[in-house]
Amino acid sequence: MPTVHSSFYKFFALDDPAAIAAGLRELAGPLLGSVLVAREGLNGVLAGAEEALDAFERELTRDPRFTGMGFKRSACRTPPFARLAIHVKPEVVAVGVPYAPAQGTQRSPQEWRKLIARDDVVVLDNRNSFEYRLGRFAGAVDPGVTNFRDFPRYVTEHAAEWKAEGKQVAMYCTGGIRCEKTAAWMQGLGLTVHELEGGILNYFQAMPDAERDWQGECFVFDNRIALDTHLQQTDTTAEQVYAGEPDGEWRLARAKRLHEAI
Repeated sequence: MPTVHSSFYKFFALDDPAAIAAGLRELAGPLLGSVLVAREGLNGVLAGAEEALDAFERELTRDPRFTGMGFKRSACRTPPFARLAIHVKPEVVAVGVPYAPAQGTQRSPQEWRKLIARDDVVVLDNRNSFEYRLGRFAGAVDPGVTNFRDFPRYVTEHAAEWKAEGKQVAMYCTGGIRCEKTAAWMQGLGLTVHELEGGILNYFQAMPDAERDWQGECFVFDNRIALDTHLQQTDTTAEQVYAGEPDGEWRLARAKRLHEAI
């Protein structure tokens, strides 16, 4: 039976993340993957048979707190995960700035295509540098991130320059969560901010000719390693992705440890 990958997240206030995590372990059943739960929300990637994912998503969204959560699916040539891990963490994405809802920042893939062609827009990659090198939107800036927490420092260092030049910021990440986490904080710096709704994966899904705007492949944090603009797994290996990285050996060992069966 074919394996399908599903990614999902939602920011909302949780009083008891441990109880939510325990309930998710019951719901996940035969699925494999990773879910992080924090007081600021939930962030997950799961894989399994399509019927099992249907059942999980249906039961999860019976809880009104999860209403409106989007699920992005893609096919798998390689099983993406070898085990199920559901953990309670301080943040669902470790950026180091507090989450607050941003207003009016989401841009559809169609709007995004027009936006990034403008001269008054800085296209900012909100991912690690090794992800940027593997693939990026044409003209995007690499903020030199080796850890997610490096991103706020880069923005702080350049915010005054962008404002002085009359630049707006259009940022993107893989599935949207890193951008949603930082958008309101960036607005607080006085920046005009745009986010790619649903991230790169949603852009690939919505735009059949995404290769017009995208150069290379998209890294994914699972055993598939990389996807093309049609959401198909490529032949890129983890060894190729991490080659030359200052912490490449550590990242490669960590990836293998996380995705191997216990």
